[in-house]
Amino acid sequence: MIKVGIIFGGESVEHEVSIISAVQAMNKLDNDKYEIIPIYISKENEWYTGAALREIDTFKDMELLKRYTKNVVLYNKKGRFVLQSKGIFKRVVNDVDIIFPVVHGTNVEDGTLQGYLKTVGVPFVGSDVTSSAIAQDKVIQKIIFENLQLPVADYVWFYDNEYNDDSDAILDKIEKKLNYPVIVKPATLGSSVGISSAKTRKDLIKSIESAIEYDNKIIVEQTIENLTEVNISLLGNYEAVSLSEIEQVVTENSFLTYDDKYINGSKKVGKSGMASANRKIPADISDKLKKEVREIATSSFKAIGLSGVARMDFLVDQKKKKVYINEINSCPGSLAFYLWDKTGKSFTTLLDDMINIGVKDYKKRISKTHSFKTNILSGYNGLKGYKGKLK
Repeated sequence: MIKVGIIFGGESVEHEVSIISAVQAMNKLDNDKYEIIPIYISKENEWYTGAALREIDTFKDMELLKRYTKNVVLYNKKGRFVLQSKGIFKRVVNDVDIIFPVVHGTNVEDGTLQGYLKTVGVPFVGSDVTSSAIAQDKVIQKIIFENLQLPVADYVWFYDNEYNDDSDAILDKIEKKLNYPVIVKPATLGSSVGISSAKTRKDLIKSIESAIEYDNKIIVEQTIENLTEVNISLLGNYEAVSLSEIEQVVTENSFLTYDDKYINGSKKVGKSGMASANRKIPADISDKLKKEVREIATSSFKAIGLSGVARMDFLVDQKKKKVYINEINSCPGSLAFYLWDKTGKSFTTLLDDMINIGVKDYKKRISKTHSFKTNILSGYNGLKGYKGKLK
């Protein structure tokens, strides 16, 4: 039986969203094929493992959580990937064959965690370091999409220090390029955290100041008129990609808010997550626009080098019949399983497919040359005469 370590949580404003997604996934993994090892990262970046982490109620009381779980570290012990307890009496609590990150936001989804897993050498599911980092940064995404001549809404971006040094210059730059209303976003967050709409300069100032509380890089985008928001999920890697059904987002706001995604759609907060958001499947757009969404999504997925499951969000101007890329999510809320349900692929099958892709990615990675067995320093005398000075 394959031991799958489900990592979730982390120092992120999307911490609780990650818990919801992970509990959903752990409840749907095939128990006949996989032994599930929950690995929770607290907001203080402490790692815990234990069966209690499979239950959402465990996270209501952190002191209770710590009592029934083990505080651990993950490391490579002679090719074996182990979870070892911390403290004076260290011992191996468990080991894993592959890691499945179900994480959202900065410090976990943005390539940070993936970099650590690569350093340890453990196989893992999902996108690599670079693609995860790009998918987390809305500015870099847009620069890449523009370079590929893929459609994005007009935008202006800047750093917090630039705004603090000369806010009028930044505001003038925005008003020169964009027309009100505009959407203001922290560049590297997800789940609509810190996002707001601005219809006047006064609104814009308030929105920017709010976004700066979350990020040092801010992006302001032109609002699309006659807007319909649609999303599509993708499964695969750079070699082959399959596509889910296209959903239409249903919201009374100018964009899909955090409440729309995780609160308004379900009274049982913490159990439904993104699956509870209001949506229409399939989306009410023309076949021509659906084809365009699929083609752009596939090109974007491969260009960024994503792997596993991702979700691409689009903005459609229904009057002009024009599609714009909004953003891409390398580890979407609820792993976008609700979009695959409509294609006949169950959540359990989706998770199985993701693990298989992760294994294939790992095999490809270790087949490449990453270091040389020879030690070029064995005969190096470049420091001769400095021996005493180095002490």
